This record gives sequence, structure tokens and C-alpha cells, in this order.
Amino acid sequence: MTSHSADTSQSGSIDHVLHERRLFPPSAEFTKNARISSVQQYEDMVAAARDTRDDFWRKEALEHLHWFEPFGDVCQWEAPHAKWFVGGKTNACYNCVDAHVAAGRGDKLAIIWEGEPGDQRKLTYRDLQIEVAKCAEAFAQLGVGQGDVVSIYMPMTPELAIAMLACARIGAIHSVIFAGFSAESIADRNNDASAKLMITSDGLYRRGKVLPLKETVDEALAKSTSVEKCLVLRRTGGEVPMTEGRDVWWHDVVDTQPGELAAVPLDSETPLFILYTSGSTGKPKGILHTTAGYNLWARRTFEWVFDYRDDDIYWCTADCGWITGHSYIVYGPMTAGATCMMYEGAPNHPAEDRFWDLVERHKVTVLYTAPTAVRAFIKWGDEHVDKHDLSSLRLLGSVGEGINPEAWMWYHSKIGGGRCPIVDTWWQTETGGIMMSPLPGITPTKPGSCTKPLPGVIPNIVDELGNEVDSEHGGKLCISEPWPGMLRGIWGDPERFVEQYFSDVPGQYLTGDNARCDRDGYYWIMGRIDDVINVSGHRLSTIEVESALVSHPHVCEAAVVGRPDDLKGQAIAAFITTTGRDTDDEFLKELKMHVRKQIGALAQPDDIRVTAALPKTRSGKIMRRLLRDVAAGRELVGDTSTLEDLASISQLQESE
Repeated sequence: MTSHSADTSQSGSIDHVLHERRLFPPSAEFTKNARISSVQQYEDMVAAARDTRDDFWRKEALEHLHWFEPFGDVCQWEAPHAKWFVGGKTNACYNCVDAHVAAGRGDKLAIIWEGEPGDQRKLTYRDLQIEVAKCAEAFAQLGVGQGDVVSIYMPMTPELAIAMLACARIGAIHSVIFAGFSAESIADRNNDASAKLMITSDGLYRRGKVLPLKETVDEALAKSTSVEKCLVLRRTGGEVPMTEGRDVWWHDVVDTQPGELAAVPLDSETPLFILYTSGSTGKPKGILHTTAGYNLWARRTFEWVFDYRDDDIYWCTADCGWITGHSYIVYGPMTAGATCMMYEGAPNHPAEDRFWDLVERHKVTVLYTAPTAVRAFIKWGDEHVDKHDLSSLRLLGSVGEGINPEAWMWYHSKIGGGRCPIVDTWWQTETGGIMMSPLPGITPTKPGSCTKPLPGVIPNIVDELGNEVDSEHGGKLCISEPWPGMLRGIWGDPERFVEQYFSDVPGQYLTGDNARCDRDGYYWIMGRIDDVINVSGHRLSTIEVESALVSHPHVCEAAVVGRPDDLKGQAIAAFITTTGRDTDDEFLKELKMHVRKQIGALAQPDDIRVTAALPKTRSGKIMRRLLRDVAAGRELVGDTSTLEDLASISQLQESE
């Protein structure tokens, strides 16, 4: 591994210092049975989506969604505003549920659910149809109709998916809030969206304890002026106060409905949901997605990337409070008619082998999880994996952030037994679904690379001046053409939508990520645009330094940021968690030399701090903005409402 010495300070492109040469082709057996089984098939799809966009997506939409009324124009694009399948009428809930019952597949399992205490439920598509209709009927009884916003703050029970689908059934807009946010965060989201109905539960189970959701919601509703009713699911059976005239029990108003309400035909651009990003900076943004384009994108990307087969037991370990749960637990898999595993609790309760126990007992075939979880599994030890038979697995996925190569290798060998392809997916809340990923039947994978764009995705990488960069350098990742799943705006803030996503490179969507494309056409995400460090005129990607650190056998996780330095401009500050080895000065010197050997002297950290935990959002992303403040000795600035554990920052500040 070598570093490049080109001066990138003028154009603002990013030095590429990490070289990954390992290549893992799919097995002939996997390829033979894959949905996309030849490179030619993929290239033909890419060419059709690029050169005859409307014809390509017209065919896809007609084949893979149900239409109550046909659409006219496929795509009306006046940057930054898009309309897809103009004038058509469909319904995302119908596509997820009713279409399968109508096609005679009502007896197929839709959801296999397990709660943290071990309770289980199974719902067929017919069961789901009835439960969703009941919920939609209850919404109507509570005064909720098309265009009204419903805030959902619930545990990962089937009722969470049911509530989302019930909104889609009648044209209400759901805003799912992860059931871990504070009362202040809930109130902010309720008020921004003018939510009319709030749905919650008495509590949820987490690591053997009951978290009092209703109590948090009551505090939030005291500051939520628009909310008229609160629907409460009994999950734990604990006593909770109920405000007369506002609060109603799920079992009183949902379970008593007939379950006959049909899905309402809705215009293709009807708002489907708002999802507030829980990013590491600034005020949360309500990302708006609409019905038809998003629904089609979620389905097709699910089928392509996960090589969906009818007998799969598919488990996405995300929460429905995040976009991953929206697109790859509910709308994508269910429109495809898949059987989805849902789990309520923590991965380490009652022990660190809970995930592998679930995989073994439920015969999971496709597992989609986050790099932060993979790194936790590594830290907990292989003995928890070794207890279980994971031979049912045929495909593994990664989502949420870039997966460092050493974690990728452990996932491949320890969980996949060396036989399961890994689909390392890159996408965002804003994109609606996966944008770049290996296709498991045809793509030789490189650990750490999200490989190539999916059909319909046209990436463009530019430097600070807007010029395209070469394969040796990285830059800002943009998407130059519209795609069906793209966001339609920021709720209530059209100016911010244009400014944030479409003003930097005119007419192109700015992702906010840096990336590079190597000579093989493989893409490597290099972290957020703000995460670049300028060292002595060289712009370095933090993710490459982090990957080098984590490749040391005693480093579990690493976060790298820049801090002001009079000589270099910026110095490299690293924060790490370890396997528990003695972290004396000798160890820190060893780590610095390890990075130097892996990727060169330029990338050697100036400071390394050892911590018990890195500050993360509740979705598992490291909050590097806060680490930059700590490294520079500044007071914390900005929004910390999404921080999972404030103690992790306090500990770092105290260690200065």
C-alpha cells in the first residue's frame, strides 16, 4: 500500500491512499441461479435505463406495480423537481399486501416476528391485509384522512409495519420516529410536520428492561400543538396514564374493526411518508418521499441486490425508524411478496449470540445488517458465532456506512462461511433505496467497495471546482440524472431542499459524500464531504485512515477527524475502541507505525485516544462533528438530540 504525492490543494480533489487488491468472485453455483446472472444482462439494463430512460421505467412500472389508472409521462424532470408516472393511480399498501392476496398468495408468510422476551407471531399476507384494513378503519374513526400526518413512535412489533401500511392505504402520511428519541425530538418532529395522530405503546423491551414509551410521548404531546389523538398499543402490560379524550387503546379501536376497507387509488405523486434524518449535524430535515416512484425503486432494488427468491427468509436487522426499515423491511420486500423476519430487541440479549440464534432457529437465508453491528460482533468474540449453525444463509448485506475491509473479511469468513456473497450497499434516506451495490450473481467484490451503480443511477465525481476527477483521486459524489426513488423535497422548506442538494453542482443531486471510482469502475465511498482532512496540502479521506487502524488485530472501531495544526494546517486525530489490550504508549506507537506501513507516512495519526465507546447516532453512525470539537478542545456545538449516549462524549472530554 502506497500513498500518492500529487498536490490536490488547488482543485480540491482527494488523495487516494488505501489500496485493496483482494477480489471475491461469486461462485458458479450462485451465478447459475441468480436473477441477474450475466454481466451482459446487467450492462443491457444499465444502457437501457441510461439511453431510453422512459421506455425502461415504463416497462418496469407496468410489470411490477398495480395501477388503478394508467400513467402518462414516465418522468417530468425540471431540476431539482421530478414527477414520475404522471397521472397514474396506484397504492403502495395495495402493492405490498392486496396484490399478493388477489394473486392467490394470501397464505404465504409475510412477517415472522420475535420479541426480545422470546414471544413469537407469524402473519400471512391475508392476515396482514385484514390487520392493515382494521388499522386504516380505526384511523378514519379517529378523524385521520388523506394528507394528514401520523407520527409513529413504537417498538419493532408487527403493529409498526401495520400502522405504516394503514397510512399508505388511505393516503395519510406517516412520520416514523425511532423509539429512542427524546420527548423534545418527538415534539420538534410533530410540530414541523403538523402531525394529527400519534401512535405509541405502553413500553418496549430493551436488554431485559422496559422502556417507558408512553411516558416520553406524554411529555412530547404537552408541546405538540397539532396532535389531536394518541393511539396506544399494549405491548408490556405496564400501567400507563391515559388522557381522557385524547388517548385511546389499540385493542379498543383497532381490534374491533371489521377489516374490510379497500386501498384508495392515489395519484402517483401522493406523499407517502416524511422521514426526519438523524444525521450528525444541524436541525433534522423532513425528507419527503411520494408513492409510485419510491415504491417501484424499493421493490426492484430489493429484488436485484438481494437476488430475491420465493423461498427466502429475509432479515433486515434495521429498525423501521430509519429509511432502511422503510425500504427493506416494509415497502421493498413486501411489494415483492417476501417473507420478512422482524426482531424487537437488542443483539446482545440475553447473550451476545442472539442474532445467530435467530438465524439458526428461523432458517434465515438473507441477512442485511450494519457495519457497526459487525464490529460489535467481532469485539464480542467468535465463540458466540461458533455455537450456531448458520448454514441456511446464502447472502449477506451491509448498510449504513462504509464497511472497513477487515470487518468485511470477518463477515465473509465467519458469518458467511466463505460461501455467501456480500452486498455492500450505498444509499441514503434521500435516495429512497440502494444506489450502488454488487449484484451477487455477477459482481466480483472488493472488500470495502460498494462496487457499481444500479440501473438508472448515473454517478458523477467532481472536485471543488466542479471538474471530474481521475481514478487516482476522490471528490464530491453527485448523481446527474433523476431516478424513481429520489426525494421530492424537504417538508415545509423548499429553499433548503434546493440549497442543500442542488445548488453546489447545478442540475445534479449532491449526495454529501466523497467517493472515488477506480480503474475497474468500482466506487469507494470516502466519508462525508465534511470528513476530509487537509494535511500539508494533501486532502485525505478519514475512512481510509480508519480502515487502516481497524486492520490492527486489537482495534475494534476507529473514528478519525482533523484538528487545527499550525504547521500542517490540520493534524490527524484518531479515536479508537480496542479488544481490551493494555493501551500504553508503546501500543499507541505501534498503531501509528501500523498505519504508516499500511497507507504511508502522510496518513499517520498525530493523536490517538482510546475510549470505551465512540459517540454515535441512534442509527449507528459515528458523530464525527462532535469528535472534531473534542479534538480541537472546543465546546460542543450544534444538535446532540440524535446522540445515543452522551456519556461517551463526557468521557472523551474528561480524558483530555
